[in-house]
Amino acid sequence: MLGKACNLLLFYNCNIRDHMLFDPFQIKNLHFKNRLIRSSIGGRTSFYDGTVTSAFKNFEKRFAEHEVAGIISATISVNHHRTSPMEYPRLSDDRYIKPLAAAVKAVQAFDCRYIIQIGDTGGATHTSMLPQESDAKSSSTLFDLFYGYNNRHKAMSREEIDITISEFAEAARRVRETGADGLEITASKGYIIHQFLNPGINNRKDEYGGSRDNRFRLLQEIILAARSKVGDDFPIGIRLSAADYNYLPLNLRLPIRFPLKHWYFGNTIEDNLYYAGRLKELGIDYLHIDKGYGFPNPKGNPGTFPIPEMKMFYNANRHLSAKAWWRAFLFNAVPEFILSPVANIGWGYVPAVSADDAKRFKEEIGLPVISNGGYQDMDIMESTLQQAARLICWPWPDHCLPMSTFFNYSKKDVMHPISLVHIATAA
Repeated sequence: MLGKACNLLLFYNCNIRDHMLFDPFQIKNLHFKNRLIRSSIGGRTSFYDGTVTSAFKNFEKRFAEHEVAGIISATISVNHHRTSPMEYPRLSDDRYIKPLAAAVKAVQAFDCRYIIQIGDTGGATHTSMLPQESDAKSSSTLFDLFYGYNNRHKAMSREEIDITISEFAEAARRVRETGADGLEITASKGYIIHQFLNPGINNRKDEYGGSRDNRFRLLQEIILAARSKVGDDFPIGIRLSAADYNYLPLNLRLPIRFPLKHWYFGNTIEDNLYYAGRLKELGIDYLHIDKGYGFPNPKGNPGTFPIPEMKMFYNANRHLSAKAWWRAFLFNAVPEFILSPVANIGWGYVPAVSADDAKRFKEEIGLPVISNGGYQDMDIMESTLQQAARLICWPWPDHCLPMSTFFNYSKKDVMHPISLVHIATAA
């Protein structure tokens, strides 16, 4: 009781009326009590079969307890075989609905909205107990040193594409049946939809490759199928990259595609603005804009390259393929004074890295926009809100503290290095 009283006292002593963060906001029929939403983060808190545990529920609940207005879940897999990282949740079967519904209900008890993000890693699948061919499925056949563990990504057949569309649609139905407040579909992070959108990855010669409209076709069919399952009244958002920057991080991707600009850069912001316009025509309710191709990547994950963590990750997966073995060998054999400057090419912390992109999507498309990237400084957060933003989506690792505590920082203070926030802009 004393702790809660102190939290309330802090909350009301922060001059909250001076901050736009504490104004209510609405997207479609979703009402948010303030403008702070926890972004899509997660941990390995599910069973190996993808069923969420009480640890998952309590992790999400902890954020809801401390005044955050909404939560976007970690990416939940729609495919029964591909789940990456392992011990992340699945929604590939009806048996996953009930445990996830309990977590959703626990969050909503604190007047906190819960949006479930669904996706499929495709050929970028990072981990598995044992190697399996399904983890290599992608838009096209190619070699990618950095992303995925298989030696090669392998092009999906038309039948496999139809199955993927159905998997997204059924997962969308399950999202609604959990009692969640909204659905977000991942079309970024280098996952399967992004592998079709990106012209440097997608080299198909059928109706799912070539032109922008053809590369967009998979996402379009997924949206239409999902909407048919959840109804017109249920909010659907899309996580989309502003631009791909295929040349980052430093990587080896073969074969080389032509024109070279497609292989080297991928989609530009003009390409993705075109996709966003198509998404608006399809009735999408908001856009979640990040940057770059793949996870992690220096445009979408501002900061230095996580060498110790990547070494540990590569070592844990070196048994899965020859590529995975050589990748782990190189990271362990190269001295760190050489590895660090090479691995950090293109990496570095950039405040509000995608604020300008989010502003363009907001102004040119006219949908609510959530923008990822590097909001730590209170001055930057406040100025971004005043100029263009309407919501903030925050990873909030310091979830044991109420959000109002952060407003005790001086204007020159920078928050905890992991406490990056996402600004959500709205029309």
